[in-house]
Amino acid sequence: RVVRSNSLAALENIPLWHERDISHSSVERIILPDSTMLVDFMLNRIIGLIDDLQVYPENMLNNLYRTHGLIFSQGLLLAITRKGVSREHAYEMVQRNAMRVWKENADFRCLILQDEVIMKHLTKDEVEECFDINWHLRYRDEIFQRVFE
Repeated sequence: RVVRSNSLAALENIPLWHERDISHSSVERIILPDSTMLVDFMLNRIIGLIDDLQVYPENMLNNLYRTHGLIFSQGLLLAITRKGVSREHAYEMVQRNAMRVWKENADFRCLILQDEVIMKHLTKDEVEECFDINWHLRYRDEIFQRVFE
């Protein structure tokens, strides 16, 4: 937050760059050293976090599936709207089943497949595609390649 607010102080100096006086340099004498030291501290802290980072992919998947499939509700909503259903009506259909998941501790995919109103608009394969975690992870290799190369 401090670095962000210091950038605002630097931006406020821009309109008066042609009028160099002590009021500008006093701001610069504070924000430049403070910001560079803070950014250095932040970078060193994040390097330490990344170096010591431990990832447990199976636990991550378990946590995702603890939602009983509710994490896929947005994709399902969009699939229904692509079939010409209004967003409001699609939202009601998805929400009705999502609330049952919480109340009954049920599986969202099973409820959707049993919902005759939704199944009028989607095939079983289309519903299964909405619940495919790999669709959400399809760009992970490209992202890692971009970050680490």
